[in-house]
Amino acid sequence: MLTKLGEKFTGMFEKYMPNSFVFAMLLTLIIVVISFFWTDASPLKIIQSWYDGFWSLLEFGMQIVLIIITGFAIALSPIINKGIDKLVRYIKSPKEVYFFVTLIGSLLCLISFGWIVVTCILARQLALRVKGINYPFLIACVYFSAGSWVTGLSSSIPLLVGTENNYLIEAEILNETIPTALTLGSHLNMVVLILYLVFTPFLMLFLAPKTKNNKELNTMLEGGIDKKEVSIHQEASNQNLAYKSISDQLNNSFVLQVIIVLMGLSYIIYYFYTYGFQLNFNIMIFIFLMVGMLLHQTPMRYVIAMKRSSGNISGILFQYPFYAGIMGIMLHTGLGEKMAVVMTSVASIDTYPFYAFLTGGLINFAIPSAGGEFAVIGPSIIKAVKDIGAGLPPDVVDNMVARACLASAYGESLTNALQPFYLLLVFPIMASGTKIQARDIMGYLVIPFIVFFILLSILVTWMPL
Repeated sequence: MLTKLGEKFTGMFEKYMPNSFVFAMLLTLIIVVISFFWTDASPLKIIQSWYDGFWSLLEFGMQIVLIIITGFAIALSPIINKGIDKLVRYIKSPKEVYFFVTLIGSLLCLISFGWIVVTCILARQLALRVKGINYPFLIACVYFSAGSWVTGLSSSIPLLVGTENNYLIEAEILNETIPTALTLGSHLNMVVLILYLVFTPFLMLFLAPKTKNNKELNTMLEGGIDKKEVSIHQEASNQNLAYKSISDQLNNSFVLQVIIVLMGLSYIIYYFYTYGFQLNFNIMIFIFLMVGMLLHQTPMRYVIAMKRSSGNISGILFQYPFYAGIMGIMLHTGLGEKMAVVMTSVASIDTYPFYAFLTGGLINFAIPSAGGEFAVIGPSIIKAVKDIGAGLPPDVVDNMVARACLASAYGESLTNALQPFYLLLVFPIMASGTKIQARDIMGYLVIPFIVFFILLSILVTWMPL
């Protein structure tokens, strides 16, 4: 029954959901209209806010692009392809693929959301090798598995409130940091983490389409089969001149490549020795870059790998600024704060976690960035929680703030399932060579979203911290 329901949702999304860029434009207009009628902002102020925000995610957008292409370049190396070939010997059925990909995706994204790229590469290669896989559903498995990031090492909001002299402390909204023992190390977060790691693979396995006419990757590729390219090693050799030259020796120098990699490795060791196991996009990109260079051995081979990895990133390059523009409207017109205040004003000491969860989820549709969203709504949520806890011991109030921060983070992460923004990370790899759009994927995510919404609502409200 749930499988059939999932197929109905898929049909609805295929019929009614536009392209992800059109979705961004429609969302922009909705936020503009709400801002005009709900805030004191004039039309010109709204447009100025939109423009000012337009460029605020350029660094983030570039980081996402580099995460994708450096991760993809690693996957194009011979050693990774051999590893996947060996893996296929043990994973032979579609159900095994759905389960394994979801599990691996959840594990990898505990390290960072950016590691969804690695899951994409693995899933696509398995889809090319195992018959009978419903490829749009497999993409949904990859995408939903990334939700585990919010419980892991790169969870933005818990890391923010645990950082010394963060902007919330400087603004005197927080008196002191909220230690990660109360957020990422809490019993609540451990249970949610287990939920993603253990429950999600079985849920996606249970929801796997049972139709015989599965949309397999090989049938969706333009031309009907995956295009066989000349190997990177062969293409690099073809670049050489017919006679010996210093330029070719430099282009194909293993020694030169290793020297740069050793320099990079030295910094990576220094970074983790100095800062501990703190991951962010910059250090991840740097690690991916160095690993890719090492695996491809020569500069020319790595140049070719990066060229092949960069072929399908146009969606990120021009769509991110539109979401940044939406964030600008929410931030500069005060709309985001107004929405947070309304949500938290009805909360009580028993219900504030649920309202923080709901607020984080709703605002995520307009600001699909945990850090950016919390900058808009975080102060209002924390102030409301402190007002609710007035008169209680300081340690109790700290626990309440920690729970609210986690709840907001969980809500923000969960609604990514209904927000196609982060599919822009997935599509450059998994949709390459096909006509797959967000509407082909989103319907498969409705039931997982509903199930997790119910479970997380219960946990953030009643699970002991």
